[in-house]
Amino acid sequence: MERKVGMRRRAALGAIGAVAMMAGWNPVAFAADAYPNRPIKMIIPYTPGGSIDTVGRLVAAQLQRQMGQAIVIENRPGASGMIGSEAVAKAPADGYTLLFNASSQVYLPLVAKNAPYDAIKDFTPIAQVGHVPLIVVANTNLPFNSLRDLVKLAKAKPRTYTWATSGLGTTSHLAEEMIRHAFKLDMDIVSYKGAVPQLNDVMGGHVSAAVSPMPGAYPFVKAGRLKVLAVTSSKRIPQLPGVPTVAESGLPGFELLSWYGLWGPANLPAEITRKLSQEVNKAVREASMKSRFDDLAFETVQSTPEQFKVVIKDEIDKVAGIVKSANIRID
Repeated sequence: MERKVGMRRRAALGAIGAVAMMAGWNPVAFAADAYPNRPIKMIIPYTPGGSIDTVGRLVAAQLQRQMGQAIVIENRPGASGMIGSEAVAKAPADGYTLLFNASSQVYLPLVAKNAPYDAIKDFTPIAQVGHVPLIVVANTNLPFNSLRDLVKLAKAKPRTYTWATSGLGTTSHLAEEMIRHAFKLDMDIVSYKGAVPQLNDVMGGHVSAAVSPMPGAYPFVKAGRLKVLAVTSSKRIPQLPGVPTVAESGLPGFELLSWYGLWGPANLPAEITRKLSQEVNKAVREASMKSRFDDLAFETVQSTPEQFKVVIKDEIDKVAGIVKSANIRID
């Protein structure tokens, strides 16, 4: 008897579903329309206060206003960002656990011997948010005021000066390795768990210099706690018109930007991916955000998930060559 009742119930539900589909109702689209109906967790795989955290919180706050649902930031630093990224890769693909990260998200597997994730297979690209230049900064008490001067002194006194990086395999680390390799500098690189401890130790005189994204480092430059030696963009930037580029400092053609984006776990439903992408594009166009982004030298972009996939592939292809030529590996 129970079996017959169960069969009748399933048949009835199947009939309802068939009628609904005939009427044009799509349950997957309905789920996307209802999304989000509870708070969304956005993981930032670095310490609070750094460039990625600063921009991520701005974007999250605007998304929260637009979508009418809480966006809860969770900082999960460690292993150069791999711990937080891995947590998102293993999360349910329902749109309620997202990753806000930078270009290091796709660079790390190129240099890490045992990366816990595949940058392409384990994530769904949602939207590229924008990019920033990095700046070469140094302790204010050191006897150089330009990258050219640092190079000259570092060659005259090998192993005297040191670099601080926000994490091995990050854009900061790659930039320092590229500068060190190109100029043949004997300068050790000291790794930290994020930009805040990295820059704190430069300011404290424990490490000589660093390359760090503009949003996190620039406030310390304005406050006189760090001096800036060069910028990694192809052209000088309005916020620092008197500061030369790395290309002008002896490395013609040098350009390395840190770009930021939003990812979900692999197999995130297309409807939810598209909705999130549209909301991110709307958020970065918001007029109230422009002045904040301008202060950080952060240039926003508009991108579809498909366009973001192309950016990721192109970046992997470009950086793989740099990593190979400079023999950059981390264990």
